[in-house]
Amino acid sequence: MLGEVGFALAVLAVVVLVGQSGRWTRLPDAVVLAVVGLVYAALPGPTVRLDPEVVLDLVLPPLLYYAALNSSLLALRNRLRAVVSLSVLLVLVTAFAVGGVVAWLEPVVPLAAAVVLGAAVAPPDPVAALAVGRRAQLSGRLSTLIEGEGLLNDATALTVYQLALVVAVGGQFDAGSAAGTFLLAVLGGLGIGTAVALLVRSTRPFLTDAILVNAVSLATPFVAYVLAELCRVSGILAVVVAGLIIGHQNPRLQSSASRIQISAVWRLVNFLLEGVVFLLIGMQLPEVVRGVEQYPPATVVTTVAATLGGVLLVRPAWLVLTQHVPRRLRSRLGGLDDRRTAEKALSGREIAALSWAGTRGVITLAAAFAIPETTDSGAAFPARDLLLLSAYVVVLVTLVGQGLTFGPLVRMLGTRADLVDQARLRNYARIAASDAALIRCDELVRDEQLSEQTAASIRNSLLARRRRHLDQAAFLEADPATPRSADYESALRVRRGVLDAQHDELLKWRDAGRLPDSDLRLLQRELDHEERTLPMPTEGDSRGHA
Repeated sequence: MLGEVGFALAVLAVVVLVGQSGRWTRLPDAVVLAVVGLVYAALPGPTVRLDPEVVLDLVLPPLLYYAALNSSLLALRNRLRAVVSLSVLLVLVTAFAVGGVVAWLEPVVPLAAAVVLGAAVAPPDPVAALAVGRRAQLSGRLSTLIEGEGLLNDATALTVYQLALVVAVGGQFDAGSAAGTFLLAVLGGLGIGTAVALLVRSTRPFLTDAILVNAVSLATPFVAYVLAELCRVSGILAVVVAGLIIGHQNPRLQSSASRIQISAVWRLVNFLLEGVVFLLIGMQLPEVVRGVEQYPPATVVTTVAATLGGVLLVRPAWLVLTQHVPRRLRSRLGGLDDRRTAEKALSGREIAALSWAGTRGVITLAAAFAIPETTDSGAAFPARDLLLLSAYVVVLVTLVGQGLTFGPLVRMLGTRADLVDQARLRNYARIAASDAALIRCDELVRDEQLSEQTAASIRNSLLARRRRHLDQAAFLEADPATPRSADYESALRVRRGVLDAQHDELLKWRDAGRLPDSDLRLLQRELDHEERTLPMPTEGDSRGHA
């Protein structure tokens, strides 16, 4: 027992150290953790085998739910055709293309087993893709497409995977039944996810304590997943839909205390789970290579190369096809042009960036490890070890190779987000919010709900804040290409110094016995909330965000 606890603490220490080193090196944490896991797997000592049921039932739901909470339902809806093209059609094309090529080149792999492999490697992993994409600071349109694809493609891939697996272990394939199963899985997942979101919304008026709201939030992805799986529909899709709807409703339903607390809790959960997942990916190397000695080297190389080549080539080919065929055909194919939002087709640079964003991860490995060792007749599953190795190589090449090069590629292509535009938009939104507050203040005075003396103090504070945002917006409009002025940076340092002085004085009062610890924590929270409103430096940009 103590050994297991020590191993868990060691894993936690590695995750924390890699997370801190990532702030210095600017390398994606996912890549570094996978490499650390690989190095550890080569050393003698205990390791952890990836259990597909644990990953799919316990790890994936909270990770997907957190990603969905932080996505935009409106942005995904506006680009629904594009997202469907990537998350449904591209997954289907990739699964059958990889399966067909592998089965054609290597007779040792039957077609059904090859499609199982194709379905496992078809979906870019939302956890891995978003972990890499966040560091690269992609433009808004590309980020939305990658998020939408990663969140919704698992339902398609896992449904195809399950259907192909039934055939591979001894069942019969029926096209009509397969289509019905797929449609039921999708519609059922959509329905249960929506129902869970509505249920959570109905409980919010009765939950006044932020701790209780937190508890419900942590339970929500598991409720959605379990209900969907019990109904034999897509649990992954149910979790994503619930997260998207709840994330869209939260700004209206949550109190400020709930928002701050839930954000902190979910960031911690996501950080720890992501870290453990990517570390586990690297640790699986001994398990993966253990059974491939029985195959001739030519068979191993051919199968792995066909799988990897299919994954890397089908994606850009599909993107080019859906961008450059005639508009009418592109619309029928689910292309990336959305007339409702006047979206233009992706440029060549955006296609190149999106083509290199197909990072595979834990979902691919979990699906590969879930392949049974025997068929219904008791015979060994055909080429299982070979399929597992092929899937693992795809994960390593896309996670490490694409993960390390994606950021530089995005910078070279010029498809990064415009941080100045984002800062400008936020400042104008803050100005509008201040104007609304001033109007509301005047209304309260007219209705005699607020005294003029109190209103004057509130107005002065709002006007000072409004002037500060106006000055920053004017600076960004006047010279967006230059760093912040020395006066602006100096003002930020002064404001942080003032807050530090207040923290120090409160501690002196506590240490002198003049202020109880309970009051200290309350006053520190007030200062912490104020400090959170200050601009923080953004990775890779000296201007930060305002």
